[in-house]
Amino acid sequence: MSPDQYCRDKLACVASSAHYSLLFLPAARRRAATALYALRRELDEAIENASDPAVARAGLGWWAQEIQHLFEQKPQHPVTRALAPHLPVYGLSSAPFALSLQARLRLLEPAPFDDFDALVQHCYLVAAPFGEMAATVFGAVEPATQAHARELALAIQMILMVRDAGRHARRGRIVFPMRDLRDFDVKPEDLSAARYVEGFAPLMARQAERARAALRSAAAHLPAPQRRAQAPGIILGALYETLLDELERSDFRVLHQRIALTPVRKLLIAWRTWVFGPPRGGAMAL
Repeated sequence: MSPDQYCRDKLACVASSAHYSLLFLPAARRRAATALYALRRELDEAIENASDPAVARAGLGWWAQEIQHLFEQKPQHPVTRALAPHLPVYGLSSAPFALSLQARLRLLEPAPFDDFDALVQHCYLVAAPFGEMAATVFGAVEPATQAHARELALAIQMILMVRDAGRHARRGRIVFPMRDLRDFDVKPEDLSAARYVEGFAPLMARQAERARAALRSAAAHLPAPQRRAQAPGIILGALYETLLDELERSDFRVLHQRIALTPVRKLLIAWRTWVFGPPRGGAMAL
């Protein structure tokens, strides 16, 4: 299997939203973006697949070394081998990768965020470097486009935290601001025991509204001449906004199950957004 095929399979086999968002890119940009998102997926899995924080730290440590190898032109992993040829083409440097990787370590703490500002800072550090690099691969030529990418990355990261609240809680991690938990009288042990106490849905609704605000900000920052080039990001935003709709429709019953869009639905949303743009009335409406 070639490195490029490995990356395609990495995204396709889990029906990743990134996979569907990249379908309409020109081939060269699609290969670069697929490798980039596959690397992000590997970093996410280093935490998701490890129940022991020490194992997760070791996995992230290995990736830190591999990213160093990538920029020393001696990558070993299929993902970094696929990404290597694209680094000089798009002017990608090691700093954003290192920043995102280092920020992931914070998620291994039991309650890493005291307030919303701390959560936002974490989301920017984890997700925005990849969002900005992806925007560059898509063809970003204006500073405002990078602001769009940062806000979109923030929104997506927050939606993922809502979706994955149960998985995080079962592993002893509380990813929402402790101040919010106190405001709604939700205790960490309620989350880890999958108890839908009275304040849980309002707690999640607060996070959902913050995510929608970030999606609206992302749309507002995107310059009109860049809309076609940044269509993959717009598609990604539409996919995650639809997921957020489903989370709300379920009354945020995420502690005992994983709510997701079907692959067919993702493909339809991606095609529709590519052809017609994001849905009118949605947060990503341009």
